[in-house]
Amino acid sequence: MSSQTREGGEALSMTRRDWAALLTIGFGVSLVIMDATIVNVALPVVIEDLGLTATEAQWMNAVYALVFAALLITVGRIGDLRGRRLLFLIGMVVFALASVAAGLSVNGPMLIAARFVQGVGAALILPSTLSSLNALFTGRARVVAFAVYGSAIGGMAALGPLIGGWLATDFSWRWAFWLNIPVGILVVVGIVRALPETRDLSATPGRDLPGIALSMVGMGAIVFGLIESGSFGWWRTDTGGISLVPFVLGAGVLAMVAFVLHERRRAAAGAPVLVDLRLFTIPTFSAGIVAALIVAFGEFGLLFTLPLLLQGALGYTALQTGWVIVALALGTFLVSGALPRISQHLSQRTVVQIGLGLEAAAVGALALAISANIATWELCALLFLYGVGVGMATAQLTSLLLHDVPVDESGQASGLQSTVRQLGSALGVAVLGGFLISTLGRATRDNLEALSLPGSVVDRVTAVVADSAGTAIAGLQAQPDMAAVADAAAGAMIDASRLTTGLAAIALVVGLLATFRLPPSADTTATSDA
Repeated sequence: MSSQTREGGEALSMTRRDWAALLTIGFGVSLVIMDATIVNVALPVVIEDLGLTATEAQWMNAVYALVFAALLITVGRIGDLRGRRLLFLIGMVVFALASVAAGLSVNGPMLIAARFVQGVGAALILPSTLSSLNALFTGRARVVAFAVYGSAIGGMAALGPLIGGWLATDFSWRWAFWLNIPVGILVVVGIVRALPETRDLSATPGRDLPGIALSMVGMGAIVFGLIESGSFGWWRTDTGGISLVPFVLGAGVLAMVAFVLHERRRAAAGAPVLVDLRLFTIPTFSAGIVAALIVAFGEFGLLFTLPLLLQGALGYTALQTGWVIVALALGTFLVSGALPRISQHLSQRTVVQIGLGLEAAAVGALALAISANIATWELCALLFLYGVGVGMATAQLTSLLLHDVPVDESGQASGLQSTVRQLGSALGVAVLGGFLISTLGRATRDNLEALSLPGSVVDRVTAVVADSAGTAIAGLQAQPDMAAVADAAAGAMIDASRLTTGLAAIALVVGLLATFRLPPSADTTATSDA
């Protein structure tokens, strides 16, 4: 499925079947990305309805990204061997069924389990869509395809909170999951009728079970340790005992080191490997991977913490929060439509760097502007600017990562880059979410002690505010006799959010700096054939 081209490489047209395949891929990846963010705005409502603890709230988000990251390398390779279209179809069915279970959840563990299965389905979908895109389109059609793909990722990540807020306010948070069913059915029809099968005909069949186990244990242990550090402490527990967190993190790091050594030994022996580490010798791929990890860390960490601030301390409803964040989606959609034209004048690396610069500037300004009196228009303006940056960076960074990767290895490469992105998003939720909650707890205690309240009251209110990730503040604000306590807790939430947002901005700056490691050869315009 390649577009015919004129002299100079400019595409003449795309067939109706080309567009149908592209839209199928776009809607499929939209569901996966939207579900990573749609629950963020509805999270305070879910916490109240199901009585989730702060750790359970983190796990509801992080387990989706965690299992996603743990499986992506494996399923990307399976798609190369067995067929990407087949994996896409299976993944969509699994994802839809898990969405039904998530909407029916009656407690935290059930919801977390459903999100786990959703992550399995998402892991089957994402590398299948990206590697299919990389294999099916060339030339100018490839530029359009990646613009649509990037728009779906960046736009739906931002639009998800609006949909989640609307459903949580006017219907039920459960519809944030059930909405996946009708869209999923449309995607299945598109897969069956419009998407051709692709696979890596040169791939060597074989299993790498130790590699699978080491990669899953390593990434799982690292993310688990980061999330649970807020509950168990980094070194000692609340009861004075030694915390397991550093041991779990250490085990995760050792497992990943063992994974790299294991893959090198298998490759040297000519045995099938889960990851072809030679991909990291491709400068555009290795530098892009680092940037993608750090950018996902900052982006998804921010989307987790921002709704908690707006609803917990600033008095926004779920729907109002969604409308604020839709400014981000608007910026993403507007710039994504202009990307094919922009790419005719600027290199992919330059577009990515401008996008990341805008993201870092917007988030940094947001960190400085956060206060009890911040105007809605200020929030919207900064998020719009941030959305423009997301739209510019996401699509072009994805395309740039795969620019020099042989098509036969696109499944493995796309699975690996998707793994890195999801690992970054899981780390963002774990690290920034954990930092927000721990800082919130300390600041709340300090503010309450400054009011000279009894120790028992300080302990009880601090525990309630921290365990609810700040969502209990709205309840305190509704009680006239608790005005001083509510103000103290809200002030703590604002201070914690300002620091957390500042960390997200720093992460984005580091991601921007990583793109300067791209070699001059990466400065090819997106109009060239890949």
